[in-house]
Amino acid sequence: MDFKYDVIVIGAGHAGCEAAAAAANLGSKTCLITMDMNKIGQMSCNPAVGGIAKGQIVREIDALGGYMGLVTDRTAIQFRMLNRSKGPAMWSPRAQCDRGKFIWAWREILENTPNLHIWQDTVEELTVENGEVTGLTTCWGVTFHAKCIVLTAGTFLNGLMHIGHKKLAGGRMAEPASYRLTESITRHGITVGRMKTGTPVRIDGRSVDYSLMETQDGENDFHRFSFMSEPRKLKQLQCWTCFTNEEAHEVLRKGLPDSPLFNGQIQSIGPRYCPSIETKIVTFPDKPQHQLFLEPEGETTQELYLNGFSSSLPMDIQLAALKKIPAFKNLVVYRPGYAIEYDYFDPTQLKHTLESKQIKNLFFAGQVNGTTGYEEAGGQGIIAGINAHINCHGGEPFTLGRDEAYIGVLIDDLVTKGVDEPYRMFTSRAEYRILLRQDDADMRLTERAYSLGLAKQDRYKHLCSKREAVGQIIEFAKNFSIKAALINDVLESLGTARLTHGCKLIDLLNRPQITIGNIAAHIPVFQSMLDKITDRKEEVTEAAEILIKYQGYIDRERLIADKIHRLEAIRIKGKFDYNSLNSLSTEARQKLIKIDPETLAQASRIPGISPSDINVLLVLLGR
Repeated sequence: MDFKYDVIVIGAGHAGCEAAAAAANLGSKTCLITMDMNKIGQMSCNPAVGGIAKGQIVREIDALGGYMGLVTDRTAIQFRMLNRSKGPAMWSPRAQCDRGKFIWAWREILENTPNLHIWQDTVEELTVENGEVTGLTTCWGVTFHAKCIVLTAGTFLNGLMHIGHKKLAGGRMAEPASYRLTESITRHGITVGRMKTGTPVRIDGRSVDYSLMETQDGENDFHRFSFMSEPRKLKQLQCWTCFTNEEAHEVLRKGLPDSPLFNGQIQSIGPRYCPSIETKIVTFPDKPQHQLFLEPEGETTQELYLNGFSSSLPMDIQLAALKKIPAFKNLVVYRPGYAIEYDYFDPTQLKHTLESKQIKNLFFAGQVNGTTGYEEAGGQGIIAGINAHINCHGGEPFTLGRDEAYIGVLIDDLVTKGVDEPYRMFTSRAEYRILLRQDDADMRLTERAYSLGLAKQDRYKHLCSKREAVGQIIEFAKNFSIKAALINDVLESLGTARLTHGCKLIDLLNRPQITIGNIAAHIPVFQSMLDKITDRKEEVTEAAEILIKYQGYIDRERLIADKIHRLEAIRIKGKFDYNSLNSLSTEARQKLIKIDPETLAQASRIPGISPSDINVLLVLLGR
């Protein structure tokens, strides 16, 4: 081994796996360095993928040619489509996975990826020469050389775990922290901060009284995470729900003086949208109960994850509180919940490619950028891996706009606004969420990935086949005429108004009570056309119906996005000495100097930049 690579990826979590696979599949000689090859793709917290907006990100990773969706489908033990009661822009896939099988599915993929090596070791020092990263050294004294490095160290940088007053160094339970690496980065002017996250108790399922809980069943229809997946192969399992109660809350309140979150032991900021149980009872003192979700960790194991009960309280307090809940009266656990503090780097010091502005060819992805969640990490990882390859071999930077992908929203938020708490994606963060639906991620992104060389021929053929079939359905609906006398009884039975005269099929499909599924059987020629679709018929039909019913909203949102694109096209980086622009507010000058935005549109999204500041820049550009 010569230990010389195009791209080295540090850390084999969700960001690292996607980054390494992307760079290698594009043709870069790549090395993935991890502390433990048996923990590749480890799901440190909940063994679940997806959720609101997060599911859309996984679909986008898949559409780009990444692997998170494929691995999730291969190891799923429960699948649900969340938000079905709302419009399709809000539908979000989520799957519970077998934790162990997830790791081995990832490892099987990576070990069989051409151009990709794996090295088990701990990185201690980056080598930087003339402002450019050139390699690294490990704790075993191995020196690597690289054209580009992608850092995806997760929670391991100076990681410190907390259970009550007990503190223990580590990146995860029973895994060591990484030291010295942070310091080798910050000496080059990169800003570091501390964040906190946590995880709940793991329960022995044999000690739970399931009769005192509500079941939460999964779905087993055609929906998947990957556009290329086959039907799920693992046994599909139940989840369960229950609630805390006042007795449990009283035990938790008495333990607050020993809580690291409230006695000053933990100083860093935790995730707002995934609070600990002790934070919940303090923030919502009048709420008599909080919902908990009991979720399986594997297809054949007894280990259960108690979603909603993250905690860093002393172990005896956690157990005493849980035993006040009837279903957990005889509770036995595998380990208590804990909190962990770790280093992250200010993401406003990154370009949209996720390359550092301070150190050339050094990329950051995942929790080291202040995000939380496997999906956000994976989305960053694939973009960093793509651009690391491009930096090695040439080509235009690969970025995604806010109207192209949730991944684009995520990265733009990070590099433009920065973070003051762990960042989590929500549909509400996207101003164009009607354009960013989970059903059309392939339509949005696969062609771009195919041009890049990341999405392969089989994926592109699937896209072309789907696009053609969807187009045929929509064209048929636009042109096929329906006679009132032949359809009125059907319409009445479906709870919608009768026709007074004939109309086009598309007019009927625009009614909320009418779907392709419930009307096609009554229109033989339409049903015959649908029956000719042999490749992913349900997926094609759903995509066509969404486009038919929501085309007006989609067109309106696209028009708004296109207007904003005009500002995206106005490049301002390097054109102004912001310190000298007295016509800007002091805050605007400070923020513009710090962020140094690429375009006028990015400048407009920086907190503290007002519309009048943007107008000033427009006037000066005109001069």
